[in-house]
Amino acid sequence: MPPAIQKQIRLPLSKAIEIALRSLRVRLARSILTLITIVMAIAFLTYIWTTRAIEPAAKAALLQAQGIIVAPDSSGASRTVWLITLSLLVCMVGISNAMLMSVMERFREIGTMKCLGALDSFILKLFFLESLFLGAAGTLVGVALGLAISILLLSRNYGHAAWSNIHGSTLILIAAGSSIIGLAITAAAAMYPAWKAARMQPIAAMRVDV
Repeated sequence: MPPAIQKQIRLPLSKAIEIALRSLRVRLARSILTLITIVMAIAFLTYIWTTRAIEPAAKAALLQAQGIIVAPDSSGASRTVWLITLSLLVCMVGISNAMLMSVMERFREIGTMKCLGALDSFILKLFFLESLFLGAAGTLVGVALGLAISILLLSRNYGHAAWSNIHGSTLILIAAGSSIIGLAITAAAAMYPAWKAARMQPIAAMRVDV
C-alpha cells in the first residue's frame, strides 16, 4: 500500500509578509530602481491632474484682475492623456520585469518551499506582497512629490490666484485617484510573474543552476 501523501503546509499571511520584506531587503538595489520608476510615473500623473485642475481657473482669475477675459482652452488634452498612458505603461513594464528577474533568481528557493509543502497560493501571495509593498511605497511618495511640485510651480506662476483656487477636496480626490491607479498598475504588473512562480514545478526548479 503506497504511503499516504502528507498535507501541504498552509503558512500564515505573517510569514509571507516576513519573506517578502526580507526579499526586498536582499535585492535592495533593484527594489530602489523599481521604486523610483513607480514614484516618477505617479508623480507625473499627480502633477498633470493637479495642474489641469487648478491652472485654468488661476490663469483666468489673474487675467480677469487685469481686465482681460479669455475663453477656456482645452488644447493639448489628448497629448497629455497619451503621455500619462505611456508613463504608466512604462511603469508596469518596469515592475513586471523586476518581478520576473526576482522569480528567475529564486528558482531554487521557490522549489525548496514547494518541496517542503508550500501551497501555490502561498507563492502567489508572496510575490503579490512584494510588488504591492513597492507599489504602496512608490505611490505614496509619488503622490506627495507630484502635489508638491505642481503647487509650488502654480504658486510661482500665478501667486495668490493659484492659492485661491486650490481646494482641499480637489487635492484629496486627485491623491486618492493617483493612489488607486498606482496600486492597480502594480497589482496588474505582478500578475504574470506571480502566476509563473506559483505554477513552477518543484523538481524542475531544483534542477536549475542559477
